[in-house]
Amino acid sequence: MTSAAIPDIVISRLPVYLRALTRMLGDGQEVTSSKDLGEHLGISSAQIRKDLSHFGEFGKQGTGYQIRFLVDQLRRILKVEKEWDVALVGAGAIGHALAHYNGFRDRGFRISMIFDKDPSKIGTLINGFEVQNVSRLSDVIPQRGITLAMLAVPAEAAQAVANELIKAGVRGILSYAPINISVPEGIHVQQIDPVVHLQRITYYV
Repeated sequence: MTSAAIPDIVISRLPVYLRALTRMLGDGQEVTSSKDLGEHLGISSAQIRKDLSHFGEFGKQGTGYQIRFLVDQLRRILKVEKEWDVALVGAGAIGHALAHYNGFRDRGFRISMIFDKDPSKIGTLINGFEVQNVSRLSDVIPQRGITLAMLAVPAEAAQAVANELIKAGVRGILSYAPINISVPEGIHVQQIDPVVHLQRITYYV
């Protein structure tokens, strides 16, 4: 099955499986089952088996999954068996937090460039990286071959910055800006707006 034929909701669950399996491995567990994994995640065992079946057969009836093997396979499927360099645009409060977050490195990502337009931030160091002028973005990102970026800029700047990132060769954007970004076909955007998630929660609360 081609990647285009696999529902996006399935792809969105794979990192969740990978995170849980990696924790199991860290706890010394070597084998799991779809039932065990499902109980950890609140997902039915049938759903887990169906999701994984899009990519092959990874377990055996009655013996379950070898966790290390399944972790390796999921990392391969998600293409995080290598480390991805990521450009971060925005050196404000959210940008600072992202730059100092230690969870990226051991899961396949490394923030390697930071940009901002604020003269008071340009030239300063954040977690060892010098904040560069956003005007240099279109020059230095292609030189490094970076294809992933994170946006931590105000809503009014997000579309223009995204346009520049795409021109520079970025194909995937994780945006913390509270606005929907329009991108050409073939460019992938994931939006993280805490307020939207809180509003979803308050419906139930």
